[in-house]
Order: sequence, then C-alpha cells, then structure tokens
Amino acid sequence: MTTPRTDIRTGIVGLGNIGRYHAERLRDLDVSLVGGMDVAAEARTRFARRYDVDVYDDHRELYDTVDAVIITTPNKYHEEYAIDAFDRDLNVLLEKPLAHSIGSAERIASAAAESDGYCMVGFNNRFANTVQIVKNRIDQGDLGDVSHVEANYVRRRGIPGRGSWFTRRKIAGGGALIDLGVHAIDLALYLLEYPTVAEVNGVARGEFGSREEYAYLDMWGDDAGPAGFDVDDSASAFIRTADDRTISLEVAWATNRPENNEFVVRGTESAALFDLLDGNLSFHSASNVGPDHLEDTSIETHQNDTHSEEQRAFFDAIATGRDSDVSVKQALSVQRVIDAIYRSSDEGRTIEIGE
Repeated sequence: MTTPRTDIRTGIVGLGNIGRYHAERLRDLDVSLVGGMDVAAEARTRFARRYDVDVYDDHRELYDTVDAVIITTPNKYHEEYAIDAFDRDLNVLLEKPLAHSIGSAERIASAAAESDGYCMVGFNNRFANTVQIVKNRIDQGDLGDVSHVEANYVRRRGIPGRGSWFTRRKIAGGGALIDLGVHAIDLALYLLEYPTVAEVNGVARGEFGSREEYAYLDMWGDDAGPAGFDVDDSASAFIRTADDRTISLEVAWATNRPENNEFVVRGTESAALFDLLDGNLSFHSASNVGPDHLEDTSIETHQNDTHSEEQRAFFDAIATGRDSDVSVKQALSVQRVIDAIYRSSDEGRTIEIGE
C-alpha cells in the first residue's frame, strides 16, 4: 500500500449489529476508527463505550471528522447518507443492497459517479476463498465457456426478526430476494464477468412470515409476530443475458425443504460446485483420454473472514486510487435485476431489462 490504513480516518453510520461487526474488523486492520453516528441514543452510548470514540446523532457532524465512512443503516436510508458523503468526496463502503428501490439506487449511482470519493458496495461473498478459486479457474479457461449458473441461497427457517425493518417493504424494499438474493445475483453475474442482462422471469412469494403458527428454532433478532410482515420470504427466477447465458435463482428465508447454499457454475470443459457458506468445492468433467471416464475433483481450502477481506480491498483501493465506478455500476445492475423480478412476479410476465 502507498498509504497506511491508520491515516484513513473512518466512521460508521448505523451502529447496530452490522455496524459493530464492521468496527471489530477495522481494529484488526489497524484502521483509525474515529467515530460513529446513529439516530438511536442507546446505540450511540453502547458504541462509544465499547470503542472509545465520539458518537453523533447527525451524520454531517461525523462527516466533518472523517476521510471514509461505512454505511450500515436500513436500506431506505442509504440514499441520504451516501449522497451526502459523495457530495463531500468521502470514500464510502455501502452495505448491500445499493438501496431499497431502483429510483433510489440510480440516484446513489449518479452521485457516486460525480464524486471524487471511492465507493464499494458490500458484496462480501465475492471475497470468499472458494469463490476466488472458482474465479481464477474461469479466468484461466479451465471451465471453458461458462454458460449457466445455478444460484441457491435457501434457508429452511431463517426470517430475520419478524417485525424488524427487514420484514417491512417500506424500509427494506423487499424480503428474502433483496436480502439474500442480492448476494446470489451478484455472485452469479460476477462469475459470468457481469454480462448485460436482457430479461428476467420470476415469482416472489410470502408464504410463511405472515403466519401466526410460524415455527422456527432460532431467529436473528426478536420475533414480534406477523403484524406488519409484508415482504417475500422466498423467490424463484430465471435470468437471461444478452449473449444467451443464463442464471437460475432460488432464494428463501423460509421454505419446507433442507437449506441449500450450493452454486453450480457450468462450463464447456468443466463445472464448479461450491457451497457458499461451508466452502466445500469440487470440479466435475468428462474425458476420452484413455477409456471414457468422468472426473470429480475435490478441493480443500480454508474459510476466510469475507468482511475483513472486503474492508482490506476497500482501503487498498482508496490508497491506490482505483476506479470508483465499477462496484457501484455492478450493484446497480443487481438492483435492476431485483426490481425486474419483483415486477415480473407482480405482473405475471417476463420483464425486459430497460423497460
């Protein structure tokens, strides 16, 4: 690096669980955490006590003190905090998704393009060792022409806190699709080198979260019951690119089936099969060298802390002056796919991107 991370004064907007998760990793990277902002007094007090930094109830006061900011608020509030940061040419790590709506996402992307600050959107799963091995094999040509990705991010019971902002469309913009699907869509497009998406057909369903008798073993956050639950808890979609490559998507917070986090990347020479959460990876091919045979190869790797790697890439990009548009443009592409899936579900038809 050309600049030590300790020289980049960093603040966090949104001091809940995700904000504190980022704060712990900033310490490990020797980043100078100088402050935080939250509208909730309890969150500010807890953060100040734990990290011994100044806290604010107005993000503009925090922005006066920092070079970079990590924004971890509910989706609806990304636009206000991100655009104000871009107006000051601050560097921004914005948690996924880009926004709660396509209009808001487009305004964020426009502001980022006009800013001298660097922006990264928080697709941390790209940084998993397993994903990087697959990406390297694709780049080397080992898989041949990659034409299809099966992307699964399915929980059996995993609605995150019924009654929280996650389960309210007005604040989150959606449910399982915008929460989990955003990761799955990004990974699939990333492994396909972000081709232009032509059309989308999908259905988003809310079948479990609105039930009084919803049964679960654990839940992220408290269960306030079904009142106010107005988002999807699963979605299925088929995505076709302009060059006829395809993605089949299955995501769920809740469904009556075993959980499934497998991605299959199909190429003309080989296919990769990996589990997004446990890191299991194998490659599958066939050969007629000697007697015809099938080959299955297991790869042993170790799981890494993807959020730490994401932060490392963010601060390295600030130091090296990397192009700030790539991450935001890709995040906007993901947002357009999500928007198209919801529209396809509502209208019962295939949606052409750009309609």
